[in-house]
Amino acid sequence: MRNTDLTWIAGPCSAESPEQLRSIAKSLSKAELYAFRAGIWKPRTRPGAFEGAGDEGLKWLKDIRDEFGVEVITEVANPQHVQKILDVGFKKCWVGARTTSNPFSVQELAESLAGTPLTVLVKNPTNPDVKLWIGGIERMQKAGVSEVIAVHRGFSTYEKKKYRNIPNWQLPLDLKKEFPSIPLLCDPSHISGIAANVPMVAQMAVDLKFDGLMVEVHHSPTEAWTDAKQQLSCDAFLYMVDSLAIRNREAIDQEEIRELRADLSVIDEQLIRLLVQRMELSERIGAYKKRNHLVIFQTEQWKESLDKFIKLAEELDLSAEFATELFKQIHQESIAIQSKVFET
Repeated sequence: MRNTDLTWIAGPCSAESPEQLRSIAKSLSKAELYAFRAGIWKPRTRPGAFEGAGDEGLKWLKDIRDEFGVEVITEVANPQHVQKILDVGFKKCWVGARTTSNPFSVQELAESLAGTPLTVLVKNPTNPDVKLWIGGIERMQKAGVSEVIAVHRGFSTYEKKKYRNIPNWQLPLDLKKEFPSIPLLCDPSHISGIAANVPMVAQMAVDLKFDGLMVEVHHSPTEAWTDAKQQLSCDAFLYMVDSLAIRNREAIDQEEIRELRADLSVIDEQLIRLLVQRMELSERIGAYKKRNHLVIFQTEQWKESLDKFIKLAEELDLSAEFATELFKQIHQESIAIQSKVFET
């Protein structure tokens, strides 16, 4: 297998049966996994959905560990979960995004993990708050957890055009600067929301110097009981492991411009998203003008906005000429969008 310098965690979203886990683990035995993952206590948004195999799944995962010689990992959400995985000899666990969002829950977990040999993976909170994420990691460290790993799984948002959870790459990069010695993994499955986009997100994470990937994999994704759309087939996962383009890590570390270009890529994506939001507002303004019989181009409003934009640009040491041309282009596109509204 290629790309073994990365930390790989893979397995199904949920443990469904011993046969399901064994089929997946057998296929993934070709990969050099850091851990085989599967959720057994599933925090669901609404009651009535499949909430995991529960305690029975512990034995299933233990059997996978014993048969295939791979470490297993599952999500813990309370001190009772921690004790149960310790009782069967687990060495790793992860803290989910919903739990990380609640400092009280994280503190309870941290206290239950104190003095244990467990490696703890901390996923980012559901909302884009890097301080909450940092706080979760710090609570684990202060409790004496021997090894903490951060996992970026994206952030929930009402905008669902491309990602299930917006990656907002700048936040995990900021976290890495805060904790340079802590491994940073990416969960491209939860960011993507659909299997077809997982390799693209995984490649982006590798380009941004993430230390590894945590991927949802199922032997028959269309029949998965949870997160069916975002799980890779076993063959697709193995192909991705071999096909990711990974440059020599030492060369990347020595080449500062690579990191600067990665930062540019993050900012450029944010710019595009902001422009899309602005044009959506322009469309709504156009609809308002049409309903109220207002003209599209309002000269005084345009001049006032342009003057404010140029003044702000100059205060921030941005060229007034560049700012003027940029704002004119944005304004022209806004007028075009409002004109289309009037034509409908």
